[in-house]
Amino acid sequence: MIKILYILINKQFSKRKVILEYSVNIYYIFVSFFYEIQNSMIAERKYYTESQEKMARYAKAIAHPARVFILDFLADNIDKCCYSGDMAEDIPIARSTLSEHLKELKKAGLIQGEINPPYIKYCINKENWEEAKGLLHFFFER
Repeated sequence: MIKILYILINKQFSKRKVILEYSVNIYYIFVSFFYEIQNSMIAERKYYTESQEKMARYAKAIAHPARVFILDFLADNIDKCCYSGDMAEDIPIARSTLSEHLKELKKAGLIQGEINPPYIKYCINKENWEEAKGLLHFFFER
């Protein structure tokens, strides 16, 4: 009697487990499909022009005084590239902070870096520098 009851309980549990797994899979498929539709709808709408996005990226990069200081330092030495170790001695911020700011400026495209272990040398990316100058000049001259 107990053995029969145990078998019946196990069968019911397996059915519930299968139904639960099936429900979870259906829910997952539904939610995935919903987010896919939502993302495709968002991707179709583009509110900003490419030049507005570029200008915002450049403006964000120069929105910190330390980054302006770094860019000023690199612009003063535009004929030569500067090593990050040398900049750390001339710029009054910690090396780790300098490294983070250089990473942000490089990500925005305003500077370029070349790794020659153990040194990293940075200089102004002249093409993007001129583009940023033109975009900001056009924006403020209206």
